[in-house]
Amino acid sequence: MPWTNKDYPDAMKNLPVKVRHKAVEIANAILAEGKLDEGKAIATGISKAKEELGNGTKKKKADSKTKS
Repeated sequence: MPWTNKDYPDAMKNLPVKVRHKAVEIANAILAEGKLDEGKAIATGISKAKEELGNGTKKKKADSKTKS
């Protein structure tokens, strides 16, 4: 069953919106290709989306200056 940005698996409910949208897109593509079952498509979609977009949270860069 293809998912949408409003109807997505429970495993994606706590993801940041951008990551969730990408995860849905990836999981749907995997299912369309018939490569994996739904559970594995969801897990792969989440993993690949996080890999591509990060966790969706902005991280502060560490100060590169060193104190002498």
